[in-house]
Amino acid sequence: MLSKEEIQAYLKRLGINEIQLPTKSFLIELHRAHVSNIPWETVDIFAGRPVSIDVRESVQLMINRRSGYCFHLNGAFSTLLRSLGYNVSWHRAGVQPSGQEPRVDSFHLGLTVNMAKDEHDEERWIIDVGLGDMPYEPLPLHAGAYEQGPFTYRVKESAVVKNGWRLEHDPLSSFPGVDYAPEVVLDMEEFKMKHDYYSRSADSPWLNLFLIKQRHAAGGNELRGCIWSKRENRSVETTEILTKSHWLEVLGEIFGEHLVNYSSLERDDLWKKVLKNHEEWKKSKGN
Repeated sequence: MLSKEEIQAYLKRLGINEIQLPTKSFLIELHRAHVSNIPWETVDIFAGRPVSIDVRESVQLMINRRSGYCFHLNGAFSTLLRSLGYNVSWHRAGVQPSGQEPRVDSFHLGLTVNMAKDEHDEERWIIDVGLGDMPYEPLPLHAGAYEQGPFTYRVKESAVVKNGWRLEHDPLSSFPGVDYAPEVVLDMEEFKMKHDYYSRSADSPWLNLFLIKQRHAAGGNELRGCIWSKRENRSVETTEILTKSHWLEVLGEIFGEHLVNYSSLERDDLWKKVLKNHEEWKKSKGN
């Protein structure tokens, strides 16, 4: 559990001024604020400085104006929610990449919150601030289609794990969906080897990819290397960024990522690596 001071510092990062009772409306406000103010990112992995997924350390990342990816984001957010009085459960999950089959492989940490007032009842919600471009608000753990701004999400029974559930992304999304296992996970041990793979393996999809994503009510933003994509409703505008000053400006003003624990020299090295990868990518495309 977090101290009152830690809760207040976390809420301040989210732009929320006061601690409130653990209601459904506050849960929705917290979820919206988290995905709007704290991006999903591969910055530290790309820089060769992976950060532990210990939840205490993840909370400090959020408080100190940093971020991470699913294990950090959902780990920290679930700790905040529990400290505020919410009944939170962790679950094994798996993101289905485009062109591949659904899976539950523990490469994603899933969350549910039970809002029922009676211990014998259930009112479960899917909570996920660690998926980058989905969702903006909690989703009821009930089969159906749910609209959030320009996106439509679908909750259905998982076809790959018994009694599990699947969250399908909007057709315009970056991946088809996520499957979740029903069993409750009690600690981070299940996910540590997966984090090591993402952080250090030569086969990791994130090791050589600078990627940062942020959501808002009408869409979201993505910075993939030097390409900034802005989604507003059903339209997407892309901008190629070719100067360090512009790149740092977009990181800070759009994503709230000011690289606070990177020195000026380290930021310069990070930019050089991003630009080098971008130039190689353009050459591979014949540009």
